[in-house]
Amino acid sequence: MWTPDLLAKRLGTKFLADSADFSATFADSVFLAEFGVTPASLFCIVIPDTYEFYWTLSPEDFVRRMKRESERFWTDERKALAEARGLNPYEVVTLASIVEKETAKDDEKPVVAGLYINRLRKGMKLQADPTVKFAVGDFSLRRILNRHLTTPSPYNTYLNAGLPPAPICLPSRASIDAVLHSQTHNYIYMCAREDFSGYHNFAESYAEHSANARRYAQALNERGIR
Repeated sequence: MWTPDLLAKRLGTKFLADSADFSATFADSVFLAEFGVTPASLFCIVIPDTYEFYWTLSPEDFVRRMKRESERFWTDERKALAEARGLNPYEVVTLASIVEKETAKDDEKPVVAGLYINRLRKGMKLQADPTVKFAVGDFSLRRILNRHLTTPSPYNTYLNAGLPPAPICLPSRASIDAVLHSQTHNYIYMCAREDFSGYHNFAESYAEHSANARRYAQALNERGIR
């Protein structure tokens, strides 16, 4: 789920209120401010899970319920795990949204999360390709080119240091947990594996990363992916 508008469309098929009603509520900055979020950061309080709702649920009550569920989710233990990584709960969700779009492999997510935490601690730009796709507005991109990297946007982590201002998607609980239980290692680079398995090659040095990137670029060229 990439945006609140897409969530609104999904909810509009399930409840009496239609997608326009949900979209209007999700865009109401005055209303959302009561819950400590903006239209852009709404996903910071939406924790994916299985919930029971009445068919007559209003968009406003949906937001209220999500805020209560978020407060229940963020136990003292989870807050302590976030703090140990130098993050607050909303920053955890924002980083988890990047992890969510970087890999579909749950067993790899703690490694990816650890890599980005390493970059944050070193003051390096995250240079996360999913944030570029979000900035460009084309989520179907299979190959990020140099012209994409210069797209002006606060979400483009190739141009801006630190985390983006809000989540780029609705992250799964697995991705949130991956950030809270991020793996400790020295990796600061990652590149998709040339076998297209969905996993990544990780590296500590730029030289090693460059070799990984060349292999992947060659694999893309061989498949005619532009």
